Amino acid sequence: MALAAYEVVINRDAMTVYGFLMDGLNNSLWRSGVRSISLQSGERGQKGAVYQQTLTGPGGRSIAADFRITDARPGAEVRFEVIAGPARPTGGYYLSTEGAATRLRFALEYHPKGLQKLMVGMVQKTMEAEVAQLEQLKAVIESRPAA
Repeated sequence: MALAAYEVVINRDAMTVYGFLMDGLNNSLWRSGVRSISLQSGERGQKGAVYQQTLTGPGGRSIAADFRITDARPGAEVRFEVIAGPARPTGGYYLSTEGAATRLRFALEYHPKGLQKLMVGMVQKTMEAEVAQLEQLKAVIESRPAA
């Protein structure tokens, strides 16, 4: 099993941060490995939405990493599952209000089966790098005018 988590405090209210996270098309604004992303099915920014995503994988090759929003609690939580690609972690964004700011935790979890267990070390490093990109998300959100 592989686990990774990271936290930041964003100087915006929880509903602003939540709204940004619920729209999967925003991933390309803060996640450096996203080559392309589009809404495949469902409603943009809604529970059940499926986003088709291509990431930069090992050796620079493209890999599929489509995901589905599985749970959403406004201003508090966004959960998702990766449904395409070699590793299929589940994850979530967990928000809590701290005055006028929002503490955001991004966590990923991967439970490999069979031969996938041989990839756990590489997947762990990738997941740690992925969650650390919350620093970029913070910069992007804080650079936008406050509502």
